[in-house]
Amino acid sequence: MPEGDTLARIAHVLRPVLAGKAIVAARGRPGGARLELVVGATVSDVEARGKHLLIGFDNGLTLHTHLGMNGSWHRYRANERWRRPAARAVSVLSTADATAVCFDAPTVELIETRALATHPVLKALGSDIASGGFDIDAALAALREPRRAAMAVGDALIDQRALAGLGNVYRSELPFIERVNPLTPVAQVGDDQLRHMLERGTALIRANSSGGARVTTTAGSAGRVHVYGRTGRPCPRCGARIVSKVTRARAESPPRRAYWCPSCQPAPKVG
Repeated sequence: MPEGDTLARIAHVLRPVLAGKAIVAARGRPGGARLELVVGATVSDVEARGKHLLIGFDNGLTLHTHLGMNGSWHRYRANERWRRPAARAVSVLSTADATAVCFDAPTVELIETRALATHPVLKALGSDIASGGFDIDAALAALREPRRAAMAVGDALIDQRALAGLGNVYRSELPFIERVNPLTPVAQVGDDQLRHMLERGTALIRANSSGGARVTTTAGSAGRVHVYGRTGRPCPRCGARIVSKVTRARAESPPRRAYWCPSCQPAPKVG
């Protein structure tokens, strides 16, 4: 699933293509968002909010997309051939000289801009770690709420209601950097460790928002990640074999795989 740095990059790429431009043609998937309602309107802003993208129009409407596991946004010059089949397009916005196409996203909705403040998902988002206004203290307070005390710290870090923007890569990478097992309950993680994870996450998200492959390691390291996706391979710090496990934060949550070094990140205390 695209993470906050990916959405920040998407917004950065689409902004010069769309912002201040009039929409000359638009369509969604059959039975989906009525994007014809924005034809003739001018794009007023393109904003990433956590893992969500908001494209505002000067007619009082906003296009909200969430890419889920497989969605993506592309930009094309006028008459340029698309890299994916048109049947997979769920949102198409064309200006006089360019087209922005969203493929395969599960969430595409056109809503009144004034209703954003009451949107059930958007209003529940925590402080956005990819934004300049990220509030670490607010995120720490949210992570310390009693309802998250027993939650694995890796799962808590990607709970978008606590803080918005982190995803599965950072769920494993940030605990590794702090030598904390990602399955450790939040209640067993010290305040300094939590703060350091958020500070490092902020720096990495912002660095990775500028483009290129996502990198969570330091300059001079052999790879782009420490443990994510590296089950059975040696830990870059101690050489032990990296392990992984599929978990669910809640019964209704999708299964996700966490990665860690059993030597550098010992198992959490039981009881």
